This record gives sequence, C-alpha cells and structure tokens, in this order.
Amino acid sequence: MTDMAQTELVFTRRYSMGHRLISGASERCAIPHGHNEYVTVTLGAGPNNPHQRLDGYANMLLPFAEAKGRWHRFIDDHVDHCLQLSEHDPLLRWFADNEPQRLKRIIVTPGDPTTEMLAALLLAKLSAFLHVQGDVLSPLMIEIKETPTNTVRLRGNPQHYLPTSEAPLTSHWWNRADNTINDLSTP
Repeated sequence: MTDMAQTELVFTRRYSMGHRLISGASERCAIPHGHNEYVTVTLGAGPNNPHQRLDGYANMLLPFAEAKGRWHRFIDDHVDHCLQLSEHDPLLRWFADNEPQRLKRIIVTPGDPTTEMLAALLLAKLSAFLHVQGDVLSPLMIEIKETPTNTVRLRGNPQHYLPTSEAPLTSHWWNRADNTINDLSTP
C-alpha cells in the first residue's frame, strides 16, 4: 500500500445565469428562467509539477492569485449573467436577427444547457486555461451547485462526457484557452 499525499487547491465562485431546456426532458424548464449558482473547482499538481513536496521556501504549488485569477475573471466577466441556450434553440436565431450585440453573452451548448453539460464544458475550458499556464496544476473536479438541493460534480476528462463531434476538438469554444463562450460569429 502506497501513501500517496496530494495537495488540492479549491476555489468557489458565484454567478447568476439564465437558461432554458427545450428537449422535452424537463417541460417545466422550457420557459427561460435563472439560477444563482456556485462553481467550485478542485485543482491538484499537474503533469509538469508531479512532485508536490513543499520546498521549504515558498511552500506552495502556485500562488493563489495566479492559480485562481484567470478562472475567476472568466466566470465574473463571461459566465456571470449570461444566457445559456442549446445550439438548436430558436432563440439564437431571434438574437442574431434582433439583438446581435447580445450574442457574445450567450453560452451555446451542444444540446440542452443542463448543469451536467455546463460542468463538462467549464471543466474543458478550465483544462485549456491550465494547459496554457504550463500544466503546473490540473483540474481534479468541478462542482456546480444549481440550487441549495441540486449539485453536479464532475471528475476526470471532460471529453468523455461531451457529445462526439466531427469538428476537431480545438475548434470548440470550450477547448480553447480564450474567453469565448460560443462559436457564433458576431457582426
């Protein structure tokens, strides 16, 4: 039996969102509505930082501000107060025709924007951010608390949870280390 110690860094951020589910699985949720949600990420040492022994000097894997800064800015500036819609939702066409300037505030998901889907997409986005930061840290888990009684936790490779696609993985917004939340072209 090996004694495998692992340091975990855990960060939580609150955001407000609106969405609707149109597949029919939850008829009650077909009307646009919103939630105040909490997203918590758990990070551990990444592949470029396999030895977690504290060095007796700085004694940290990465300064907290550096570890959580980009993620918190992304949540605050791009996820908070956005609308989440399926790529098949007719409201996307309405926004494109009537309020195209608002398209940049719409998270577009493959299929319904459920909490499970959002967890997978955000975990993929976080993985992309951490990769360009040198893989010093790796995402271990993401948790989204949709309501006080409903929480989704996702561990592992987010690509295992996402629908397959003909497009290359890097072409999707969730796999790019930028601040995009959809792949819509805006005027």
